[in-house]
Amino acid sequence: MEEQATPDTENPGIGSFIWELARVVIIAFVVMLAFRLFVAEPFIVSGSSMVPNFHNREYLIINKIGYRLHQPERGDVIVFKYPRDRSQYFIKRVIGLPGEKVKVADGRVTIYNAEHPDGQLLDETFLPNQGLTVGGEGLTSLGPDEYFVLGDNRQQSSDSRVWGVLPHDDIVGKVWLRVFPLGDFGIIKSPVLKF
Repeated sequence: MEEQATPDTENPGIGSFIWELARVVIIAFVVMLAFRLFVAEPFIVSGSSMVPNFHNREYLIINKIGYRLHQPERGDVIVFKYPRDRSQYFIKRVIGLPGEKVKVADGRVTIYNAEHPDGQLLDETFLPNQGLTVGGEGLTSLGPDEYFVLGDNRQQSSDSRVWGVLPHDDIVGKVWLRVFPLGDFGIIKSPVLKF
């Protein structure tokens, strides 16, 4: 009778255990990296430009894939690369859309577009300081891939009134979820900005 050698599957060695563990860790890392690069990414609010709706040190999750499927809408809160220093990230609200004109005057924002060629005041009743949009007064024309963004705390915000229009390519994504503080945990809903 001839003896046969068979692998010892009931007693795998330490080497195969380490290899399996390494494979699981590598796969998990690749999946997390892809998720962060293409789907969602965490950000921490720094500063007071979005008070009272977003506060310093709040932890947010940004939806990065949504704007691959549709364009930003008026009222969306977005995170973007600051056009004057793309290593910095800002958080602001979309006010003016591509092809529109935006006028800041007398503390209010007026939008000019095909529906309202003579202009229409933007209803921002979601802001407690409505009527305090000052600075950068004048008319701004937006190109086909440009947006006009403002902070909710208009008196403490560096936004399109200061540095101009935001190119679409600088937008990272839409604010989707507030994770911290835990008492405010939840999905972020953008107000419908009427005019």
